[in-house]
Amino acid sequence: MSAIRGIFSSSILNAARAVAMVAALGGAATAQAAFPERPITLVVSYAPGGSADALARLLAQRMGAKLNTSVVVENRPGASGTIGAAYVAKAAADGYTVLYDATPYSINPHLFPQMPYAKDALKPLSLVSLAPNILIVKADSKYKDVKDLIAQAKAHPGKINFASGGSGTVQRLAAELFRQKLNLDMVHVPYKSGGPAITDVMTGQVDFMFSTVAASYPLVQAGRLRALAISSPQRSALLPNVPTVAETAIPGYEVYEWNGVFLPAGVPNDVAAKLHDTLVQVLKEDEVRKRFNDLGVQPVGSTPAEFADYLKKEDAKWAQVIRQGDIRQD
Repeated sequence: MSAIRGIFSSSILNAARAVAMVAALGGAATAQAAFPERPITLVVSYAPGGSADALARLLAQRMGAKLNTSVVVENRPGASGTIGAAYVAKAAADGYTVLYDATPYSINPHLFPQMPYAKDALKPLSLVSLAPNILIVKADSKYKDVKDLIAQAKAHPGKINFASGGSGTVQRLAAELFRQKLNLDMVHVPYKSGGPAITDVMTGQVDFMFSTVAASYPLVQAGRLRALAISSPQRSALLPNVPTVAETAIPGYEVYEWNGVFLPAGVPNDVAAKLHDTLVQVLKEDEVRKRFNDLGVQPVGSTPAEFADYLKKEDAKWAQVIRQGDIRQD
């Protein structure tokens, strides 16, 4: 009788355990389905006030509205974006810390002898935007078009100079790719940021530079700078009369400043999918697209696989330019 009683008690205990296990699994599923349950931090690897910061804040506000939580922008600038990227790479892989980065992400590994985070520590979520650079000279420059600039550079080796916001910037590498493709002898003049570089182009202290559309378009419109060419494969709707570098001098030339979103590598797939779908929905909103286009920026919204493929191509392109130009970090 005691044996039967023992078997009966054991059966009740096992059943209770089974019920508890089912409840626990159900609770876990509910917790996952409830993401996000608290605010999300969107880490921007660059200082406040720049175009990446402005676009990130717009997306954060709209994503927060769709996710019924706050998406808080946190700027962690420094070391060409590696400080912010390293912070997110080492954050908890729960979806509550997200990285908003830009083109230097693809450039830095070829300039820094050692990166502060592992290559596979971050996973691409979506390409957010593409923005071409404008080849600018001062408003009354003797260079009337790209062919004129090239002719002068060939006639006077080592006499033409170009500005940038530093060795690791797209501005520098866009000009370096231009120089390499045409086999020109020109001098690079680095600045601490793009603003002072543009100022010296306006005053004629430096011959030319490749500058972001956001920074230089208003000055071109105001007649304070002259735009000779644009770095995208097609002409810009903002500057329809400005030819592309590809059509005037270097077939296939293409340089963009891109923005994209990354997650720590271990974020669960369902959480990553929810963040991705929300971001892509926001990028399709008419108001958001208008804000992007007004800045000369093309909104994208890609799959993670498409973004990963794009990053591989960017990595290969800039690795070759940096190696061929023997470019070092300032």
